[in-house]
Amino acid sequence: MSQVIKIHPMEDFKERSRGVLNDPGQRKNFRGAMDFLQAKRRAQFPDEDELQGLRDLGSAIRRYSLAHLPRLLEELEKNLSANGIQVHWAQTPLEANTIALDIAKRVNAKRIIKGKSMVSEEVGFNHAMEAAGIEAFESDMGEYIVQLAGETPSHIIMPAIHKTKQEIAELFAKEIPGVAYTEDVDALIRIGRKVLRRKFADADIGLSGVNFCVAETGTLCLVENEGNGRMCTTVPRVHIAITGIEKVVEKLEHVPPLYSLLSRSATGQAVTTYFNLISGPRKPGEKDGPEEVHLILLDNGRTQAYADEELRETLKCIRCGACMNHCPVYARIGGHAYGTTYPGPIGAIISPHMLGLDATYPLAFASTLCGACVEVCPVKIPITDILVRLRNEAMARPDTQDATLRGSGAARTTSGTAVWSVWAQVYSKLGLYKLASWFMSRGRALSPTEQGAWTRSRTPLIPAPKRLRDLLKARKP
Repeated sequence: MSQVIKIHPMEDFKERSRGVLNDPGQRKNFRGAMDFLQAKRRAQFPDEDELQGLRDLGSAIRRYSLAHLPRLLEELEKNLSANGIQVHWAQTPLEANTIALDIAKRVNAKRIIKGKSMVSEEVGFNHAMEAAGIEAFESDMGEYIVQLAGETPSHIIMPAIHKTKQEIAELFAKEIPGVAYTEDVDALIRIGRKVLRRKFADADIGLSGVNFCVAETGTLCLVENEGNGRMCTTVPRVHIAITGIEKVVEKLEHVPPLYSLLSRSATGQAVTTYFNLISGPRKPGEKDGPEEVHLILLDNGRTQAYADEELRETLKCIRCGACMNHCPVYARIGGHAYGTTYPGPIGAIISPHMLGLDATYPLAFASTLCGACVEVCPVKIPITDILVRLRNEAMARPDTQDATLRGSGAARTTSGTAVWSVWAQVYSKLGLYKLASWFMSRGRALSPTEQGAWTRSRTPLIPAPKRLRDLLKARKP
């Protein structure tokens, strides 16, 4: 089986971004959606002291979990196995898909119904199954819409946030047999539910993500709003859960603070509609539940981040999407412009570990470093500090100790290195600086009118006719 993940070339990132920026309708939709989500989050945290205390606690829990990650993963595997859940380890997306495909072939599965799972998007699960002749069908309403449209999610919590109700109405009328065009939102939801209900009954395997894995009890926690997650994990005879290795916590008591932060930060809800605790397959005498439960634990670059204490902070993420909702860049270009599974600030700092810095380094520069993402991150990930680190890594010499990531030095060019080397010489030697500033002020008429990205939205930089030192010297009596 060949690799199935399709990542947009990073050299097209600017072009994709400009395409959205030049679309007033798209920009208006995203701006309205982000303003709505920001307002909902603020309403859920009226007490600033309570918010900061909860953030401190959530950050401490995630930091503690990561500090003990190897031990907790071993404990998790032991207790899951004791509960009857089969644990599989995958280093790469290819291995994860191969494991799932082997399970599907063993049980002669023809159809897979999926709950929401960004890790399945990360590994290209749907494409891998379809290539093997197995139908993989999304049951989350947002995921169902983007699958029907042949697209990828543009947000990690709200996959179809980029689509208007008119676009969804046209999509349903075109792709679902016997459906008439309607812009009534409730009617559209009913149409989707009617299609999906048949799929749950026909599916051989249900696939889900995992929000938290509890090591001490061998429990998989799943947060959702639509009930499709509960259906996926109970109706089919086999349940496969897939998640990153960082999602483990030690104790069940560590989950409620993280759950409170997740639901309020993600969708502005005090609690979600469903919170599922999965501790094993159907036991003798029980009337429902799957006959088999499998958990695939995926690495895919996470150990690279884990090996570095600064970059390890990235793995604290609980996938709430708050950083995206408050990011001025994401709010203007949306998720598809990034070209990666995880867009926005969190995508910019986690994608380099999954895909290599050489494939993703422009994302680290697609930030104002305003810190809005840091202020709202429920587990206090220092996103801007990590972005600066990745920028430095992208410019590092590959043969030095500064280059520690796969793809380090990808943004380094011969011309750029020469320019900065000359700049460093000029600004570190007073005589050279005086001479260079004299030539620039006297030759200001030769300043180019086109100055790359700067003059796309700004006037050209032209040196002053007189240097500051000249003005001060003229003022002396």
